[in-house]
Amino acid sequence: MKPLSPREIVAELDKFIIGQNNAKRAVAIALRNRWRRQQVAEDLRDEIAPKNIIMIGPTGVGKTEIARRLAKLAQSPFLKIEASKFTEVGYVGRDVESMIRDLTELAVNQIKAEEAEKVKAKALEIAEERILDMLIPQTPQRRQPAQKKTADDAEVPEPAQQEPQPSASTREKMRQWLRDGKLDEKEIELETTQQNIPMVEIFSASGIEEMDINIKDMFGNIFPKKTRKRKVKIPEALQIIAREEAQKLIDMDMVTKLAVERVEQSGIIFLDEIDKIASRDQSHGPDVSREGVQRDLLPIVEGSTVTTKYGMVKTDHILFIASGAFYVSKPSDLIPELQGRFPIRVELSSLTKEDFIRILTEPQNALLKQNIALMATEDIKLTFKDDAVEKIAEIATSVNERTENIGARRLHTIMEKLLEDYSFEAPEMKGKKIVIDAQYVAQKMDGLLKDEDLSRYIL
Repeated sequence: MKPLSPREIVAELDKFIIGQNNAKRAVAIALRNRWRRQQVAEDLRDEIAPKNIIMIGPTGVGKTEIARRLAKLAQSPFLKIEASKFTEVGYVGRDVESMIRDLTELAVNQIKAEEAEKVKAKALEIAEERILDMLIPQTPQRRQPAQKKTADDAEVPEPAQQEPQPSASTREKMRQWLRDGKLDEKEIELETTQQNIPMVEIFSASGIEEMDINIKDMFGNIFPKKTRKRKVKIPEALQIIAREEAQKLIDMDMVTKLAVERVEQSGIIFLDEIDKIASRDQSHGPDVSREGVQRDLLPIVEGSTVTTKYGMVKTDHILFIASGAFYVSKPSDLIPELQGRFPIRVELSSLTKEDFIRILTEPQNALLKQNIALMATEDIKLTFKDDAVEKIAEIATSVNERTENIGARRLHTIMEKLLEDYSFEAPEMKGKKIVIDAQYVAQKMDGLLKDEDLSRYIL
């Protein structure tokens, strides 16, 4: 896959995210810099540290969506994780190093899938041969010739009796039937292997992931594998055997080596809700733990070595993108050392009425397109007039101003309330056409909007 230029990355993000051009440009440059670093001479490559990014902006404006879409574009292991999951060592919660273990696990699975794709044709070929062996009786062994005694007691072997064997043409004929799908309805008995490893619950304040490193391997050697016979149709049997054979063809040592290398050189971690571990006053309550999480995060962000079940992983060149709404706290409430590790700061702006109109209609996964497709499954043709779209955007803007500003997430709430009756009655309305106009939107929503307490509760 060809590495995308920053302009192409922004163009891809534009298909799903409206506005926020500064944030898109920042992540596009950061993603391209991963590729640029790989092209630099090796002696200088290790000196180039990634420029970590912190995205600041209210909830529902696209911070997490940028990360999700970036994950699909990034040709590298990508992990999105909530910073609020972590806790200081000694408190109940996840150890910060677990994010590196998770990222390494993702990279291993990613490379295994790539390798499985490479050996797919070979695995299918072997699976086909095994299926044919099951369908066609095996060639019987020749009978041992019986010893016959003559008059002068000399033993003379009797001619060996040959059982009839299936010819090569029979096998080829069966192979052709298999490929043409003529045997799809036929069932065969397949022996599958399953390993019953008991569930073990470990209660530990920290380091639970370290205890898990080789626990499966350990139990795997203690508990024997069980085989189970079951009848399956030939297409399913073909897939099961092909998967088994693909696993045998993959070199796991090479997969592990490549995965660790890919994590170290091009891994990306998106740390969401980083504002939840920042606090203005760390002198009381759980805030002590918050500052502890920041101190635990610091060595990983600035570069350290983490032990995983696939070996040691260095975090020096992993790109960290953090995001937070920073309603209560502000970025300067993070400890200075951690602030210094996020040199690029991007502010995301609040959404306007015009942004809401574009969010409803323009993206590939636009909310209106989603609802139209859902109604189409019930054989109902749903259409929205332009004035209805404008009215929905106007209501979303108004409610966000009057109550908490939750950005584009407000549109989901309004759309659900708006289509509630049609969604309920849809199975009885097959073949009908529904047109949503501004009048219908006003009729459904105005009563709610006038009652301040009710709109705050429902919308």
